[in-house]
Amino acid sequence: MTARLTDIAAQAGVSEATVSRVLNGKPGVAAATRQSVLAALDVLGYERPVRLKQRSAGLVGLITPELENPIFPALAQVVVQALTRQGYTPVLATQTPGGSTEDELTEMLVDRGVSGIIYVSGLHADTTADTGRYERLRGRGVPFVLVDGFSPKVAAPFISPDDRAAARLAVTHLVSLGHTRIGLALGPHRFVPVLRKTEGFVRAMGDLLGLSGKDVERELIQHSLYTLEGGQAAADALLGRGCTGVVCASDMMALGAVRAVRERGLDVPSDVSVVGFDDSTLVAFTDPPLTTVRKPVHAMGQAAVHTLLEEIGGTPAPHSEFLFMPELVVRGSTASAPPRAGVRPRP
Repeated sequence: MTARLTDIAAQAGVSEATVSRVLNGKPGVAAATRQSVLAALDVLGYERPVRLKQRSAGLVGLITPELENPIFPALAQVVVQALTRQGYTPVLATQTPGGSTEDELTEMLVDRGVSGIIYVSGLHADTTADTGRYERLRGRGVPFVLVDGFSPKVAAPFISPDDRAAARLAVTHLVSLGHTRIGLALGPHRFVPVLRKTEGFVRAMGDLLGLSGKDVERELIQHSLYTLEGGQAAADALLGRGCTGVVCASDMMALGAVRAVRERGLDVPSDVSVVGFDDSTLVAFTDPPLTTVRKPVHAMGQAAVHTLLEEIGGTPAPHSEFLFMPELVVRGSTASAPPRAGVRPRP
């Protein structure tokens, strides 16, 4: 049976123009209005177009990096719960080494008719990546939100923690405990969160200890991988330079730093204090319990969903970045600086 716009519009209580937009899969229609039109089709006995059969389920894609770092499953859980409460069906797509790329996962989700996509720590966080992929996606009418990273070249809403403030919180805490030789262990240079943590760290070390930026960058910052092994390697290098406090860019790296300290026959926190970042699941129960800067995962996940649904509903959020303030959580891996000036390099 051929659908008559006038009948559907009357049943749904909307204009014929709105019905036309829904039937043709055009953006700019609120989610509730779209559902009213689809319900009217069902009531009147009309067949839904194939494209609407796909989209009517309210699928929303969530693309994350690997799930070994517990902060990513934690964020995914918040997003999934928030989407489900709003009647959407989340589709989790995870990148794995040697597996599908972000672009391939995007194509898979678009082919399945998702209403929108949330990207977590994706290529938008890599300063060397081509951002044209996001503009092309927008040109295809697919709304999206970008979490953990920022690029002024992409006209989209971004959700991020304040990484500069996170670094300052950690440095301020260690300085208050008497540490003056503090190192920073973080990931590769090219990522936006790394650059921002570096900026916050350098500024805090200058403001609180009077150190020059060049000296801090040359002696007290060590880049590695966002893994336990990466944290261990970075911390070992910093300990060799006499650091009594190590700030890490993730809890996984911080656990590696604890291992590096112990391999030198030293103790955490009496010889070396270690600070993580994220407040991942179970770090309160490690040995020692980890002092960390808590990433506002719940607030960020909720904001990502709210912002995406606004985009889907036709009332786009400002194309800017929403920054969320982290929080210092003090536990057992930090203590007063040892009486000596620093940790002796390993022979």
